[in-house]
Amino acid sequence: MFLEHFKKIGDILQHLECTFFGKKIAEDRAFQTVVELLHATKDRGGIVYAIGNGGSAGIASHFVNDLIKSVHIPAATLYDSNVLTCLSNDLGYASVFEKQLSLLLKKEDMLVAISSSGESESILKAVRVAYEKGCDVATFSGFSPKNPLRLMGKLNIWIPSKEYGFVEMAHMCLLHTIIDLWPRHSLTPNLQEIHDYAHIGCED
Repeated sequence: MFLEHFKKIGDILQHLECTFFGKKIAEDRAFQTVVELLHATKDRGGIVYAIGNGGSAGIASHFVNDLIKSVHIPAATLYDSNVLTCLSNDLGYASVFEKQLSLLLKKEDMLVAISSSGESESILKAVRVAYEKGCDVATFSGFSPKNPLRLMGKLNIWIPSKEYGFVEMAHMCLLHTIIDLWPRHSLTPNLQEIHDYAHIGCED
C-alpha cells in the first residue's frame, strides 16, 4: 500500500508544470530560478516570507525553518496566533496576510505563496500586496491548471492533481528538494540571466 501510494506521488511529480512570467520552463530551470531568486533576496538585504493555510501553513513554516537553519537565508512566516485571531476577528480571515504584509513587506523581500487549490482568497490578496510592493513572488499550487494563484506569480510551480494529500506532499517534496540540493548549485546567482529571460518572456 505504501509503495503504491508513493508511486502515485512520483507519477504526479513527473508531470508538474513550471512557468516563469507565464512562459513554460523545464523543471531544472525552475529549480535554478527559485534558487537564484532566494539568493537575490538575501543579497539585497530582504526577507523571504512564506505563507499558506492549513497543511500548506505547515509546509510554509517548514520551508522557513530550512531556509534559516540550512542555507542561512532570512525568512519568516506570519502565524503569530494573537495577530491572526485579532485580524481575522476584526477584518475577516481573507485579510490576515494582506494586512501584515502591507506593513512588513519591502521591495527587497520575496513572497512564497502556497495553496493546494490556488484559490484561497487570503493567499491571493497577499500576492497582490507583494506585487504592489515590487517584490518577487513564487507560487506553489495544484488542482485546476487555470487556478488564479498560478497565473499571478513570477515563478509558478503547479501540481496536476485535485487531491489535497498529493498536492501537499508534492509541495513539501519540492521545497525540501530546493534545500537538499542547495550545495550542488552555484552560490552566485545569475541575476543577469534572470533579467534577460524575463525580458524575453514579456515580449512573447
